[in-house]
Amino acid sequence: MTRWARVHVVQITGGIGRSMQAVFWLINELLNLYWWVIIIGAVLSWLVAFEVVNTRNRFVAMALDFTHRLTEPALRPIRRFLPDLGGIDISPVLLLLGIMFLQKLLYDLARTVSF
Repeated sequence: MTRWARVHVVQITGGIGRSMQAVFWLINELLNLYWWVIIIGAVLSWLVAFEVVNTRNRFVAMALDFTHRLTEPALRPIRRFLPDLGGIDISPVLLLLGIMFLQKLLYDLARTVSF
C-alpha cells in the first residue's frame, strides 16, 4: 500500500469514527429521554393511585395516556415474566436497569470505535 493510499484510508476511517460517535450520542440522548418518560409515568401513576391528581383533568389524562403509550410496549414483556408481587410493579425499575446497561454498553462501544 502506498503512502497516499494509507493517508486516505486513515482519513476515511477517522470520518467513520466521528459519524459513529454522532450516532452513539443520538442513541444515548434518546435513551435519556426515554428514561425520564419512564420516571414521569411512574410518578404520575403513584399520584393517581393516591388520588393526588384527578384523572378527569384533561392535562393529567393526556400526560397519563402519553406516558402509557410510550412505556407500555417496553414494560409489557417484562411484566409477563415477573411474578405477582401483590400490587407492587417493579417492571419500571428493571427497564431502567436495562437502559443503564445499554448506555454503558454504548459508551464502551463508542470508545472502541473512536480512533
